[in-house]
Amino acid sequence: MLLDITPLKVSRDYRLLFFGQLVSFFGSMMTFIVVPWQMFELTKSSAMVGYIYLAEFVPMVILAFVGGAFADYFDRRKILRLTEIGQTLVTTVLLINSLLPNPQIWVLFVAVAFHAGFAALQRPAFESFIQKVIPSELMSAVMALNSIRWSLGAIVSPAVGGIIASQFSASIAYSFDLITFIASLIAVFMLRAIPAHENPERPSLKVIIKGWKYAFSRQELMGTYLIDIAAMFFAMPQALYPALAMIYGGDYVGFFPAAIALGALVASLTSGWTKNIHKHGQMVTIAAILWGVAIIFFGLSESIWIALSFLVMAGFSDMISGIFRGAIWNQTIPNFLRGRLASIEMMSYLTGPMLGSAKMGIVAEKYSVKIAIVSGGILCVVSVVALALILPRFLRYDGREGIKQKEIEEANHNAGIAEANI
Repeated sequence: MLLDITPLKVSRDYRLLFFGQLVSFFGSMMTFIVVPWQMFELTKSSAMVGYIYLAEFVPMVILAFVGGAFADYFDRRKILRLTEIGQTLVTTVLLINSLLPNPQIWVLFVAVAFHAGFAALQRPAFESFIQKVIPSELMSAVMALNSIRWSLGAIVSPAVGGIIASQFSASIAYSFDLITFIASLIAVFMLRAIPAHENPERPSLKVIIKGWKYAFSRQELMGTYLIDIAAMFFAMPQALYPALAMIYGGDYVGFFPAAIALGALVASLTSGWTKNIHKHGQMVTIAAILWGVAIIFFGLSESIWIALSFLVMAGFSDMISGIFRGAIWNQTIPNFLRGRLASIEMMSYLTGPMLGSAKMGIVAEKYSVKIAIVSGGILCVVSVVALALILPRFLRYDGREGIKQKEIEEANHNAGIAEANI
């Protein structure tokens, strides 16, 4: 039942990325909560907060198309290094803007757009690099460890960041984030080289389309994308955190994401059982439904502490979904396509929250915060059930068969390369 830390034991490079990102993410989560808070303070509009996530969505979609192709062709270490430097510079811009007598709203939009762009280029390289240094049978453990890293930063950091921003200034939170980037920069510059693909495909529109065609040919992959998009689009309440803090009264803006992270941490720490479950599609579906149910009760709660407890349940469910989605991706996708498919994965798990946040802000502005949250939770449950019913192969997916399929596809790919070289 307990956490499996084998990946940390078997791979030096994974240890570097894990601990480097652990420190850096603690600071980044402050920025994650402070940027929407700063926007709400400047505009007093939940819709404007929602538009922040829309500003992130556009460059993420555009660059995710090429990020995966780059990861399958170029040195993944160099991509990780350049994008980490880029994200550091973005935080520097946010800090400078916050120190101005009148911080500019347009700078917030530009900064989050650039940050999303760098993330779109970085994530496929990160995922495909890990697949090269960790055996496929340990991918469920990797997903749990990655969630631990995320949860440790996301529980304390948003709460602290929200208090710092509201009681002191956004500048202090941005400064802390900037300092923590040192750890991740050191980590990516210490990574060892990994063997390159033999005859990698040069990035092109044809190569990108090939990755998408592969994804669409696998119903079990489409299920992971579509169900997560539906769950997050309809029921992700993050754009409403500043407004909710005002409704409940107090410096609670950082408590909401922290509650979700706490639930995710509990799920990760007790995730040892997941390696014995092979019906991954069923677990993703059940977890997504429970996420929607928890959000419904979160929206109906009158007490801040009851509301936070339902967010803990939501975070637990979301992490279980994430663990099994990650296992499907890493156990069944061949490595020569891993970067391109990782970009599609990133689009799937960011599209829902980004577009959903814009939707939540607009609905809350037109109707009310409660209506936006409760209706979103209901639509989440309905849409997930409908998708599961029209994707039977996703529901039947067995992880053991996925590993076999990956081995066959990689063997056929290598045989094709060998035959072409004769």
